[in-house]
Amino acid sequence: MVFNRLVTALFCLFVLLPIVWLVYAAFIPPEALLSARLAYTGLSLEHFSALRGTGLGRALLVSLLASGLTVAGQLVFGLLAAYAVRAGAPLLPPVLLALALPSELLLIPLYRELQTLGLLNTPAALVVPFLASPLVIFLLVSALQRLPWELVEAARLDGGGELTILTRVLAPLLRPELLAAGTLAFAAHWNLVLYPRVTANALPTVQVFLTDLLRSRPLEWGLLGAAALVATLPILVLYVVFERRIVAVFQASFG
Repeated sequence: MVFNRLVTALFCLFVLLPIVWLVYAAFIPPEALLSARLAYTGLSLEHFSALRGTGLGRALLVSLLASGLTVAGQLVFGLLAAYAVRAGAPLLPPVLLALALPSELLLIPLYRELQTLGLLNTPAALVVPFLASPLVIFLLVSALQRLPWELVEAARLDGGGELTILTRVLAPLLRPELLAAGTLAFAAHWNLVLYPRVTANALPTVQVFLTDLLRSRPLEWGLLGAAALVATLPILVLYVVFERRIVAVFQASFG
């Protein structure tokens, strides 16, 4: 038992070290970094001020809008697909197959389709191909299978239509799963690098901005740390707020 705790503590320390360095480098003055005075105790916001005019604000806005629209679409399509699967539609095998496929395999076919439709370097290129998520569908199917189907049948007997059943009966009951799935979907889309670089280079997302900043200013650790910290904050906030829901949903789905 003690050995397991020790191994867990060492692993957590190994994971936290880059994060600690990221935060520390973002707040110490540039002269402390240049002189290698890493034990400097003062705090400075110079690196954050230096981010003005670099394009980080525009990249954050692009990522927020694209990720937000994608999450909304994935939850709507995911709920509809999960409801169809629970009602008997044979959609689960294709969903599981899509879940097992590496996303990189779809990059070239997606690029050709977007090129044919004239959607390259447009906001639609960042949203439309991601409107359906196999992971979101799977999580919602698992959640629906745990709910008594008699609720749906009772709603139908009361004269409720399918849309009413989805929005007024099932959606409130699936609120924890929807929040957890939305958080994971937002994080996955927020962290995309290769796809937006290839299909929407004219609309740099926050991760594309970070790679460009690292390439152009590789030795400015403080500036890079400040930019990475700002780019990571939305994900950190989401995970802190919804961590318990995510863990509970995964335990129920895979436990």
